[in-house]
Amino acid sequence: MATKVVIIGGGFGGISVAKQLSSSEFEVTLIDKTNHHLFQPLLYQVATAALSPGDIAIPIRAIFSKRKNLNVILGEVTDIQKDAQQVQLKDGELIPFDYLILAPGSQYNYFGNDDWKSHAPGLKSLGDALQIRERILLSLEKAERLKDASKRAPYLTYVIIGGGPTGVETAGSIAEIAKRNMMRDFKNIKKGETRIVLVEAAQNVLNGYPDELSDVAKNDLEEMGVQVLLNTPVKDITDEGVQLEDQFIETPNVIWAAGTAASPLLQCLEEELDKAGRVKVQADLSISDNPNIFVIGDAAYFEDKDNNPLPGVAPVALQQGKYVGELINDEQKGKARSNFKYLDKGMMATIGRAKAIANIRGIKVSGFIAWLMWGFIHIFFLIGFRNRFRVFAEWIWHYLTFKRGVRLITERKKED
Repeated sequence: MATKVVIIGGGFGGISVAKQLSSSEFEVTLIDKTNHHLFQPLLYQVATAALSPGDIAIPIRAIFSKRKNLNVILGEVTDIQKDAQQVQLKDGELIPFDYLILAPGSQYNYFGNDDWKSHAPGLKSLGDALQIRERILLSLEKAERLKDASKRAPYLTYVIIGGGPTGVETAGSIAEIAKRNMMRDFKNIKKGETRIVLVEAAQNVLNGYPDELSDVAKNDLEEMGVQVLLNTPVKDITDEGVQLEDQFIETPNVIWAAGTAASPLLQCLEEELDKAGRVKVQADLSISDNPNIFVIGDAAYFEDKDNNPLPGVAPVALQQGKYVGELINDEQKGKARSNFKYLDKGMMATIGRAKAIANIRGIKVSGFIAWLMWGFIHIFFLIGFRNRFRVFAEWIWHYLTFKRGVRLITERKKED
């Protein structure tokens, strides 16, 4: 009888595990709440109308269309029954397992202020990206109809909360839209009227990067017209705008990129969690009381050789997924388990057109070269030739013409 392997999550980690388990001795079930694998690092480009949703997403079934031993389920897991070795779906269906891999990803953490979510959406799904895109485009349309510059101001103000890679990349991309790309299409909006504010509670943007690269990113953003507010915690977010310690910024355009929390599903494991809700896994990425249940990616708390927790980024999930898949294969052949070791290949973030930073094993790079590196590496991680080709073509078009590809408002919301 085939060994039953259940994978929860069709992100980088879950897909990576599934790719390793191609043998007919495994009966693999991959469960995800959506029907597609999403390249989250490029979500902000969908939100800012640079790319289409189809450029950064591919149906999970299409990835594994030739795999006879793999079944894809569109559904949501609501309970994990460790002793019975089964998971329960929202509709009540029970799925048995011999091995279980949890890679459910993460969600944005509003630090107890869940009411802020409706005013400041995050960027975790295609729905989030499209919602933000609609807000940006609708604000420009509303501003275009107002003759009074003071009344236009709130609609031409954009606040991004959080100075990590997503916040920095989003702020830079919106600055390119607001300051250059779309202004030629609007008659009443002047270039200098737009205001982009990046709010960060810490003392630097891109914490985790060397200070000199963090400073480069901050300076690049400011040169692009972004106002960077450091050491500035958010006090409140309403329909009218954002309340900071010393000022209120009136705007309907607020994007949340401040912090993440692990999936609530992990609480079913009754394991020790860190402050972000991640499971503190063993050296082989399994949980403490069941060696056949693994937690990987954003959901796992795992320290590197310097006792620093691994970040929730795609390379970590990919390596952990490959490791767990190979471990299960080896274990079926009677081989002993080895500990997971992460190979740090570096970090990079883009700020804007021909502007980026990279720290590759201590080698610090910025500017155009770093931007090229960022672009090619991100294209390499995209699944499917069609996706790679289209994204590359969009970037070349954008670089040469300064034009955004997709600026459609598909669902008009009722105006106040």
